[in-house]
Amino acid sequence: MKFRVEREALADAVAWTAKSLPARPPVPVLAGVLLDVDNHRLTVSGFDYEVSSQMGVDVQAETAGRVLVSGRLLAEITRALPNQPVQVEVIGPKAEITCGTARFTLPTMPVEDYPSLPDMPTVAGAIDSDDFAQAVAQVAIAAGRDDTLPVLTGVRLDMDGEKLTMIATDRYRLAIRDLTWRPGTADATMNALVPAKTLSDTAKAMAAGKEVTIALSHGGVGEGIIGFSGAGRRTTTRLLDGEFPKVRSIIPETTAAQATVSSAAMAEVVKRVSLVAERNTPVRLSFAEGVLTVEAGSSDDARASESMDASYEGEELTIAFNPQFLLDGLTAIGTDDAVLSFTAPTKPAVLTGKVGEDTAVSSSSSYSYVLMPVRVSH
Repeated sequence: MKFRVEREALADAVAWTAKSLPARPPVPVLAGVLLDVDNHRLTVSGFDYEVSSQMGVDVQAETAGRVLVSGRLLAEITRALPNQPVQVEVIGPKAEITCGTARFTLPTMPVEDYPSLPDMPTVAGAIDSDDFAQAVAQVAIAAGRDDTLPVLTGVRLDMDGEKLTMIATDRYRLAIRDLTWRPGTADATMNALVPAKTLSDTAKAMAAGKEVTIALSHGGVGEGIIGFSGAGRRTTTRLLDGEFPKVRSIIPETTAAQATVSSAAMAEVVKRVSLVAERNTPVRLSFAEGVLTVEAGSSDDARASESMDASYEGEELTIAFNPQFLLDGLTAIGTDDAVLSFTAPTKPAVLTGKVGEDTAVSSSSSYSYVLMPVRVSH
């Protein structure tokens, strides 16, 4: 096998494919990326039995062939190469990479031991890549990171006709986003629980394309697979097993008080005040007519407080939140103004974006970020 390719194209394909490789593979070949050249087309593939990634690149090929090399090492090398065409040639048990005056020789792994990538499932529909990337970013922040509760590390996708809903929760917060997509069948109803990290990486990488195609299959227990393709890339991942909690009932149907604040200004205030907050300690928000006061710390430790303008309707209220969770929500809504709705200091609060009168209805109107308050002693 021998071919020439632009450095940037090769580096991009290898980085995308190597990103999902396991740090400690159960067998050595799963740490590799497969380079397959056929008819002036290079396909770079990676697979760890859970997630598969693949990307194609046009090359000038002298001879076709396949080679398996360390994915992480190849990614580091291609990223560091000078911005010149790269030549890759397999000579015996070695792969030689030449770029300008730089030359690297890598040992190859046995291609015959590498598993076949799963086929893409049946196409379920498609969605604009920008909408997909924004929605995933808004929702995935609320997914859990505790692998002992795998169900909560996923994002649930509910597909009902032209409506696609994404939901994630780590028990302390909940993010939910409704958006429109183009289903393959108008009355299709499907759902999938997708690992949040894989979904986030996929959405970011495919934002460069025009649309993302979603493919879905359900087999027996543990056999469900979802696939995504777009921007010249494709990936598949196994779905998470287990019953996702019925979280919609957490969202309050009515509110007793509501505040409207500048998203950026509130985020800056929370960042400053939380500097004195010990790890996992909350910031307290006190709302009164026309003003929001943010406080942190106790009488025995460092303390901070700061006030800012706020439009507020309802009885005066003090409520406390994890500062990082609050900041995540303020960033995710993506609007200049944030609306916080409350029922009681001990009940979940809802954070949404406010759409201006001269602004078309946007994602903010279909996105809700629900925060569980933290109990504090007075």
